[in-house]
Amino acid sequence: MLTERQELILKTIINDFTQTHDPVGSKTVMNQLPIKVSSATIRNEMAVLEEKGLIEKTHLSSGRVPSTEGYRYYLDNLVEPLQISSSVYKKIINQLDQPFHQVNDIVQEAVKILSDLTNYTAFAEGPENSDLTITGFRIVPLFGRQIMAILGTSDGDVHDQVYNLPYNIHGDDIERAVRMINDELVGKTLDQVTPEFLKKTLGQKLKAAHVSELIDLVEDVISDAASEQMYVDGQINLLNNISLSDVSNLRSLYEMIEHNDLISSILDNRQNLKSDRYPVRVSLGSELSNDLLKDYSLLTAEYSVGSHGKGIIALLGPDNMPYSQVIGLLEYFRNELSKKLLDYYGRFK
Repeated sequence: MLTERQELILKTIINDFTQTHDPVGSKTVMNQLPIKVSSATIRNEMAVLEEKGLIEKTHLSSGRVPSTEGYRYYLDNLVEPLQISSSVYKKIINQLDQPFHQVNDIVQEAVKILSDLTNYTAFAEGPENSDLTITGFRIVPLFGRQIMAILGTSDGDVHDQVYNLPYNIHGDDIERAVRMINDELVGKTLDQVTPEFLKKTLGQKLKAAHVSELIDLVEDVISDAASEQMYVDGQINLLNNISLSDVSNLRSLYEMIEHNDLISSILDNRQNLKSDRYPVRVSLGSELSNDLLKDYSLLTAEYSVGSHGKGIIALLGPDNMPYSQVIGLLEYFRNELSKKLLDYYGRFK
């Protein structure tokens, strides 16, 4: 552990660097410290911090910048989330004050707001709710042999997928199957409708050559409804943290997001949220599993919607971001998102 004065100096260096992105010298620290300390004393303390690996010297300046270890110490011991400004508060409230028709619409809007406010890449996962029940199943003809299978759930969401029907399945067969599927599935939770349940229940009653295709169709739609939906916004903001020499990495970053590798990291972080000092967990690039993220930080927060489950929101931005402001924003935002979703679910009671 550091002395109180060393902590003040480290905190000052990090706060200044995250605002200016310029190396910080002893005179700058002296002018910003809340206590009176000589420049010589500050230089000595900075030498100790450098020896401990918490700050480092750049080849371009005599000033110091935080190291990864310095950021980690700061995040674990010193960071103080700031209250959001009234203008940011009003923007969040106004953009969430819309007549949303589905949970997915609310979560998608949430990532857009976060991305717009921070100029970072934002992620959000809708609340997990294993108690969701099926309220209806329909099949709508499209063109030729194409149909759309539609599943309604008790949270008001609608899940649909388009399929090509085999030639041995006819309209009368479909109508009869839909009636039977509704008889068997409506009122059951998504967790109850397992592949085994479908094969046992529908397989015995749908005595036809096409029963396996119909069961696969229903299974696909239910699997989609029960799966974790992750929403992303602000991928273009990755450009803000890419130097000209690293442009070649941008494609790989985009592919990592598209292929859910980064999303897996976010979900993994969920397991550690409760062990952190604050509700917002910060993972530095060196702590993430991909070298492409070495200059980034991933902020993750869990939000709760009571009996309707929990979800997560996350931000990916540069490792020299202003943590106090961003952590304060994410803390506030997760609470507002919870309120909005609770209000939405309240309409279905």
